[in-house]
Amino acid sequence: MKHNSNVPAFLAKLWTLVEDADTNEFICWSQEGNSFLVLDEQHFAKEILPKFFKHNNMASFIRQLNMYGFRKVMHIDTGIVKQEKDGPVEFQHPYFKHGQDNLLENIKRKVSNTRPEDNKIRQEDLSQILASVHSVHSKQESIDLRLGTLKRENEALWREISDLRQIHAHQQQLIKKVSGEPILMNSNGKKPKYIHQIYDDKAICAV
Repeated sequence: MKHNSNVPAFLAKLWTLVEDADTNEFICWSQEGNSFLVLDEQHFAKEILPKFFKHNNMASFIRQLNMYGFRKVMHIDTGIVKQEKDGPVEFQHPYFKHGQDNLLENIKRKVSNTRPEDNKIRQEDLSQILASVHSVHSKQESIDLRLGTLKRENEALWREISDLRQIHAHQQQLIKKVSGEPILMNSNGKKPKYIHQIYDDKAICAV
């Protein structure tokens, strides 16, 4: 059956495929004619898709259906959604009906609701985010540099403190050593005096 030129190729192929009795073991109309069924997704993808759509990707086929407004029909049994893993999958669209190919031209591909202004706003938001990230990155680098400087200054202070402690310890050792050595001899030949004894004598004389 010849279709209106306004009907997209995907829909024309789909209609022909569902109408063809030779492919009923893979895909066919429902009993009511208001939907169609893919009886076995695996075999349909392997045997039919390559012939009609030049690929064997079932997920891609379903995405195409979704883009044209088809929806998967869920069967509810006692309040539970029932879907067999390898069983038939049913798809429906208000303008895709058995024997009514004249309705096909009413099926339109979904278009994005995004307006040019929205893209501009998103671009501005993205620019602001990137600017904020750059600012944070710059501040982080500045903080890292400052921390590095403080670390080096701290290490230098500790080295200086360590050097001062060593010098202090060395001076203490010298003082202790010098205070224990004789430096004067009595004229009468008595035992030599030590520095601490001299200080003691001076203290007595002062009294």
